[in-house]
Amino acid sequence: GLPKPEEGRILLGAEDMSTASPRRFTEGGSAHIPENRHRFGMIESDPISENLVLNRYYQPPFARGLVRDYQAIEQNAENLVQVFDVRTPSVMTAAGNLSGGNQQKMVVARELGHEISLLIAAQPTRGLDVGSIEFIHNRIIEQRDSGVAVLLVSAELDEIMALSDRILVMYKGELIGEVDAAVATREQLGLLMAGVAAG
Repeated sequence: GLPKPEEGRILLGAEDMSTASPRRFTEGGSAHIPENRHRFGMIESDPISENLVLNRYYQPPFARGLVRDYQAIEQNAENLVQVFDVRTPSVMTAAGNLSGGNQQKMVVARELGHEISLLIAAQPTRGLDVGSIEFIHNRIIEQRDSGVAVLLVSAELDEIMALSDRILVMYKGELIGEVDAAVATREQLGLLMAGVAAG
């Protein structure tokens, strides 16, 4: 929703979202785990409770018109922190004080804590410990199994091969190949990533 497409259309379900705003994408049922959580996924100085409603703070039950319901915001945070295993002494703790894994789980909780139809996950486990990686992988698989369309963007071959149904490889901004994940090999994907087209 930030850059506008130069050609083609973006459809979310039956709705043309080619010129839609980021807010409209969210309201239309999409969720986004950004590549850089510090820059695009959270406000480090704000409490966890506020970070967990960054994309819905203006909607009921978190607001009635221009009046925010801080009790509802805090209760939402208590629920999501428990469900997504965000380790924190309080939902009022500043998000920047969490460990990297818990920051990422907070972002995942916000994006997956309500009904969605599309999940775009960009490098969702970069720099995380093994436990956090497994937790986030399981949440992504749950979304896929519930019928959510998942677009996983990752440079980690093991992650791509473990979570994907089909794999599309890009090289210098161009789609160079598509592989069925069930039969994909590291060698095949490596060649595609190096710009060698599939034979």
